[in-house]
Amino acid sequence: MTDLNKTRHEPIGQLFDVLDDTHAVMVGLDQTAHSMQPMAPQVDEDRRGIWFYAKRDSDMGSNIAKHKPSRARICAISPDHDYHACISGTMSEETDRSVVDKFWSPAVAAWFEDGKEDANMIMLRFDAAEADVWASSGSAIKFAWEIAKANLTDNEPNVGEKAHIVFPATAQQAAE
Repeated sequence: MTDLNKTRHEPIGQLFDVLDDTHAVMVGLDQTAHSMQPMAPQVDEDRRGIWFYAKRDSDMGSNIAKHKPSRARICAISPDHDYHACISGTMSEETDRSVVDKFWSPAVAAWFEDGKEDANMIMLRFDAAEADVWASSGSAIKFAWEIAKANLTDNEPNVGEKAHIVFPATAQQAAE
């Protein structure tokens, strides 16, 4: 169940907690006509970064090579379906090999025949600029109560919180 107090007072921390618990998000680049695609986020809350492993010859990998950095969007839904986020920012190639090592796992290795040294592997870094999040308590009882109350009073139901987040520029973003 999403903590609505965190949505109001700690929206960045909550967003990264949700992303850390989410196995796949939808990712898309603004410069392409391609639809969004599911990708597994690798989250390092201390750096406020989100990384993705991809294949260099994929639509995502080849487009990053053409448009560095690329405007991108991430859409995420929490595993409990009570938190939704749309994040905008930039996607670029991550060249720090320690990041590749940090997030490497057997699940990632299954996609790359030559492991970490696979020439077709590209590590992508997403730097968030802004996000809109919608959170609800996830309580069916509260939802039903709010709907009934709204129908009786002609007021809109209060089923959650919406927050707009503007991320502070990272040192990496300031250098670009």
